[in-house]
Amino acid sequence: MEIIDVRSIKIRPITIDDYSFVLNWSRDNNFCLANGWERNRNENELNKWWRHCVNNQSEDFIRLGIEFNEKLIGYADLAYIKGNTAELGIAIGESTLWGKGLGYTATLCVINYASKNMGITIFDAETHENNFRSRKMIERIGFKEVSRIGCEEYLEINNQLIQYRLFL
Repeated sequence: MEIIDVRSIKIRPITIDDYSFVLNWSRDNNFCLANGWERNRNENELNKWWRHCVNNQSEDFIRLGIEFNEKLIGYADLAYIKGNTAELGIAIGESTLWGKGLGYTATLCVINYASKNMGITIFDAETHENNFRSRKMIERIGFKEVSRIGCEEYLEINNQLIQYRLFL
């Protein structure tokens, strides 16, 4: 695996102009299957959904863009934000970029962003038992498994969910 320079990753607010990237991700079958996105989604519906994401004014949820070498490659969610705790989720939009360390580096950048800008010191994460890349990344960062509650479809197979927690 190549080493990704943290300086080549940028965490930023998402914008309406990011829609062309989102549209491309929606056409990537592997991405849709892995992230629970509806395949062959209507472009107008997708655009409306993305506009809602951009304009979301929730106090306990924020979606951030992940740029690599000045190109949007994915997004990160901070959800269930309460006090100094948030659930972290991340998706690299182009499946051709998976397995290159971008998710790992981007996750570290999001953790740094959230701790510095939002005072988050406790991060929760959840993934599917069979999502081995995600599990390896989460554990490598230092998250510890705290429970196995619930099941959900992952790659069209019902999968055990695993919950993790990281204390800074």
